[in-house]
Order: sequence, then C-alpha cells, then structure tokens
Amino acid sequence: MKIIIESTSKIVILKPDSLSDGVPARVWEGKTDSGIKVHCFVTRIAIDKDEPNTEQFEKELKEQKVPSPEIDAIPGRLIL
Repeated sequence: MKIIIESTSKIVILKPDSLSDGVPARVWEGKTDSGIKVHCFVTRIAIDKDEPNTEQFEKELKEQKVPSPEIDAIPGRLIL
C-alpha cells in the first residue's frame, strides 16, 4: 500500500497507558493510491543524515494545512 499524506496544524497527545504523560503527534491527512482517505499520527520524521536536500526538507516540513472538519473533530478519547 502507498499513501500520500499532508501535514496539518493539529497536534494530539498519544497516551499508551495511564502511567505516561503521552507523546505529541501531528495529524497528517491523505489518501491511498486507490483514493481511500486516511489520517496518520506522526510522532517522528527524519531523513538520511547524508541527504543533500536537508534545507529543502526542513522548509517543506514547516508547511501545514488546516485539518479537515472530520479530522479537526476527532475526540481525544479516540486517541490511543
């Protein structure tokens, strides 16, 4: 499966258990190759240390869109 996703401005806290304060994750939205809408909770993203386009990557990583109404309305209780 392949997906294409875009960063949104929405940040949620993923809580693995009641003992943890949780981990912040940015919500990314996108689609599969067949057009199925998806959303992803991204906690980390990196490129190879030898990548020559580091500056371009950092510039693009700052781009964010406003989350769609469906994503913006995800109740906190549904987040892990």
